[in-house]
Amino acid sequence: MATVEQVKRYFAYWFQVGKPVILPVGDRRLLPNPVVIGDRYSEMFEACWAELLQPKNQDAYLEGTNHTLKELLSDRWDILSCARCTMPVPIDTIGLDIGCPCSDLSGWPNVNLPIPHCPDNPRNQLDRINQRLQDRLANLN
Repeated sequence: MATVEQVKRYFAYWFQVGKPVILPVGDRRLLPNPVVIGDRYSEMFEACWAELLQPKNQDAYLEGTNHTLKELLSDRWDILSCARCTMPVPIDTIGLDIGCPCSDLSGWPNVNLPIPHCPDNPRNQLDRINQRLQDRLANLN
C-alpha cells in the first residue's frame, strides 16, 4: 500500500517534468512550479498538495493516467519505480500491468536534464551514510 508521503512524492516528481494533475470538479489543471526549493517543497507545491487532499478532490488524477488520488491512497496500490525511466509509478498490488505516465512524454527519459527529485536535508543524508558505515564496521568486528 502506498503511503501518503509516497503519493505526495509521486505527484512532486511528475510535476517537475510538466505533468499536471486534473481536478474533475471544476475541470481544472494544477501544475505548481517550482516544486522543490532547496531542501523542502515549495509553498506553491504544498498549497497544491493541501488542495488535492480536500475530500472534493479525491477524484483528481495525473494527466495521462486514470488512477485517482483516492485509488492511489487505497490498499490496492503501491508506488514503485518505472523500469524505463525510474520515475515513480502506481502498481496494482494484485499484479496488473498499468504502464507509466512517461509513455506520452516525447524525449523522456532525457539524461541531459537533472532527474526530478524531492527535498532532502543534506544532514539527514549524511547521517544515513554514517549509519550505514557504522553498521558495516560493526559487522566486520
